[in-house]
Amino acid sequence: MTAAVYSDRTPLVVAACLLALVLRPLGYAGTAVTLAVGVAGAAVPVNAGGARRRVWTMVTLVGMAAFALVGFGGHALPARTTAIGIAASAAAGVAEELFFRRLLYSRLERFGPAAAVAGAAALFALVHVPAYGTAALPVDVAAGLVLGWQRWATGSWTAPAATHVFANLIQVV
Repeated sequence: MTAAVYSDRTPLVVAACLLALVLRPLGYAGTAVTLAVGVAGAAVPVNAGGARRRVWTMVTLVGMAAFALVGFGGHALPARTTAIGIAASAAAGVAEELFFRRLLYSRLERFGPAAAVAGAAALFALVHVPAYGTAALPVDVAAGLVLGWQRWATGSWTAPAATHVFANLIQVV
């Protein structure tokens, strides 16, 4: 992550995005809103200088709030609410983030942060097609954009991993 200049408009953009998620209509229009929020999140610079822990916490909470408010458009994860299902869902979130936001993102980063976020998000969505079908593709792209924004904003794969685990767990619990 390169040092970004903090914009005093950032809290307004975050608030507007959260409001858009809360008020989004059902169906494809809601998916478009979710995608727009992901794009806005990727475009807003976050100052990580001297406040890395605070930035990590804020970015992680914003991502978790987005997933809690949006959900996954009605497609459920294949795990059951059992101890093994819960553990598998949590492990899957960490494993996918190790691949998509640690390995893949770092390889795509040489093309710029937008390419790293978008490329990892697109591939993240595509690998979920067999499990959820093409109807879930826009929601999975939006999820990948939010997780990619978190990776860019914090410089670490751990914020998207925590958010991904949270998102998986709210689907099975």
